[in-house]
Amino acid sequence: MEDATPNSPAKPPVRTALNVLALCFALSVLGRGLVESFTVFLLPISESFGWDRARVVSVYSLSALASGLAAPMAGRLFDRSGPRVVYSAGLLLLGGAFLIAASADELWQFQTALGLCVGLGAALIGNVPNSILLGRWFGPKLPTAMAVVYSATGAGVLVLLPLSQVLIDHFGWRGAYRMFGATALLLLAPLLLLPWRRFSGGSPHVVRSTAADLMDDGWTLVGAMRHHAFWALFATFFFTAIGMYSLAAQVVAYLVDAGFPPLQAATAWGFSGVVLLFGMLGVSWLDGVIGRRPSVLFSYALSIAGIVMLWLLQWYPNFWLLTGFVVCFGSMIGSRGPLLTATAMKIFRGPQVGTIYGAIAFGSGLGSAFGSWSGGLIHDLTHSYNPLIAFALVSVFLGMIPFLFVPALRR
Repeated sequence: MEDATPNSPAKPPVRTALNVLALCFALSVLGRGLVESFTVFLLPISESFGWDRARVVSVYSLSALASGLAAPMAGRLFDRSGPRVVYSAGLLLLGGAFLIAASADELWQFQTALGLCVGLGAALIGNVPNSILLGRWFGPKLPTAMAVVYSATGAGVLVLLPLSQVLIDHFGWRGAYRMFGATALLLLAPLLLLPWRRFSGGSPHVVRSTAADLMDDGWTLVGAMRHHAFWALFATFFFTAIGMYSLAAQVVAYLVDAGFPPLQAATAWGFSGVVLLFGMLGVSWLDGVIGRRPSVLFSYALSIAGIVMLWLLQWYPNFWLLTGFVVCFGSMIGSRGPLLTATAMKIFRGPQVGTIYGAIAFGSGLGSAFGSWSGGLIHDLTHSYNPLIAFALVSVFLGMIPFLFVPALRR
């Protein structure tokens, strides 16, 4: 048959689609890895300046908040200017932010550089622009493609958390930040040379299918915000992020306080990057086998089990509980993201899908910011991790509720 020949015209789009997927994965590894690396820098920075936990965690909270606030802007900028402008601006912001942080001495300087600028930069190379670009190439296979890209969060954690600890041990936290900043700026040159016209064009088959869909659908942001599915997805992102990131920002510090050596704690949490890949792909596979709602609820059950094991670690700091926590909690961080993304992009199709999805994803950034800040504040006020863990557990339960009761998400 003609389409099976080596010179088939179907092969270049497939090859290009895989190249786009690899690019989005690499950008997500860099963006999320640099953001999450702050969990390793938390203790060294706190000890250098004598700041309490809540003040230092405020930097991480601002990063999450800025990333969430920037999500609608990233989607709109992508709709108007395309991926080259969006991704280049993201790398430029990240590189400059880390170089500035390397010389910072005041809390507001860290909040501006590592909080606002890193959050904005991560959003510009993160899930919102990636989901729009991948949607042009993968169509109905978007959940699987997004599962691969979302797993980049884990890959970034796996690589950059242990690397951060090693760099801090050898060069200090300022030297580590200089290296991060220089690397991000050096990557800007090869990024600009990529074939962006071809990448942004999308697969002809997917583009034609999308154009046919738009004859019946054409959501605007205002129209989407009047639909209950918009706020159900927003709430799921918001409360789940609170629960997960109120703990994630302090996992390394928690494990050190529980008696684990710093490098072992950073490596153990970094290993969540390995299991996250399997978690992402596993939940996406379950979506095709048992349906979206059961798959999402199963992922929440594993998250809850992981939180319980983390709670037990303070009394029983052993390898088995630590492994169980990393597998259950770590594998499910963001595991619902690809399914929520695909759901949002299926419901709210149209030329403004980037803006709409960005507005929904703002719930995740807002929840991450509030959760990480609240986690630091709760720990400082109570001098205990138990209220923090209870707070995270309740938040995760609240994030699960829309999939139990909201009609658009139950189907």
